[in-house]
Amino acid sequence: MLFSLALILILGFALSGILNKLNLPGLLGMILTGVILGPFVLNLISPEILNISGDLREIALIVILIRAGLSLDIRDLKKVGKQAVLMCFIPATLELTAVIILAPIFFHISYIEAAIMGTVLAAVSPAVVVPRMINLMERGYGNDKSIPQLIMASSSVDDIYVIVLFTAFLGMYSGKGFETSSLLSVPLSIVLGLLLGILTGIVFIWVVKRLHMRDTVKVLIILSISFLFLTLESYVKPTVSISGLLAVMALGGTISESYNVLARRLMTKFSKIWVGAEILLFVLVGAAVDIRYLAGAGLISILLVLCALVFRICGVNICLLKSSLNKKERLFCSIAYLPKATVQAAIGAIPLQKGVESGNTILTVAVLAIIITAPLGAIGIDYTHKKFLNHAATNS
Repeated sequence: MLFSLALILILGFALSGILNKLNLPGLLGMILTGVILGPFVLNLISPEILNISGDLREIALIVILIRAGLSLDIRDLKKVGKQAVLMCFIPATLELTAVIILAPIFFHISYIEAAIMGTVLAAVSPAVVVPRMINLMERGYGNDKSIPQLIMASSSVDDIYVIVLFTAFLGMYSGKGFETSSLLSVPLSIVLGLLLGILTGIVFIWVVKRLHMRDTVKVLIILSISFLFLTLESYVKPTVSISGLLAVMALGGTISESYNVLARRLMTKFSKIWVGAEILLFVLVGAAVDIRYLAGAGLISILLVLCALVFRICGVNICLLKSSLNKKERLFCSIAYLPKATVQAAIGAIPLQKGVESGNTILTVAVLAIIITAPLGAIGIDYTHKKFLNHAATNS
């Protein structure tokens, strides 16, 4: 296990540094590290790490969302409230619709299998998007119209919506039928997640204002509370739906809104934690990519991914029709909403495991989506933000 960790860190940082020198996103080097060291190539990552890979990726996502919450300004979100809500659902819905229409034509699969494939594909990746939006906010790009805040907030809910639909369609395939309660659980999950995070944040601030403790201890307490949120989500899932990840972001947002001085200090701490969490996240995403399925993927799979992205881009622009954003800013939002990685790596293999007839095809398309869109979105954000977004000096 120690040998594997050493290889992950050394090779991950090395390839990330090399790609950064070439003006390419470092995360590509980390994903490539995972592919090379993973079970489908050199098989140098120990089973102990692979067995807890899902938990480690979840911890890294928690760090991302805490940072996102601590960076959010509620006043900025109010400016883009309507657009943020629309962005949570419309782009994913249109992308899902495209796959349901095209996949049966391309692969001769049933519509319910196409719906499962669509939900695997439709989720945007907060792991790629959120750190970049935080970076843009800190450097003053797009803050005049709260563009990073818009993308950051909506990308997290987008994932919740898609995963709920994935579970519902998989249930339909298994003969359990489609339950309306599955769709109703989406708004309930969002509301309860927000309430849980806000109330916990209020209590946390009340405690830290009365009890002196080091910021490092506060960081550990916030992480522990976040772990409890996700544990609670799993525990009550049979009865009621709560979004633990949204609660994590709401906790950070409450601290930012009510105790901004502390939020800034904690941001510094979590930025340092992210250095380690980032490499684990993307290396393990790469390790989950089974490149054996790519050989038989063919151009038709690539075409499906690209067609679905066109529908997603249309969805983003529909959401922004009545906003104050100009054409360049809307194009930036479209690019920023392209990357896929974490959700696809997490659920891409589940249909195959559950006995879905086209499970191999779904997994292949999920892998292709990661390989195509993660670099495309990351490079697009990095190369276009200076040209497409207004820049203003920050106060920090």
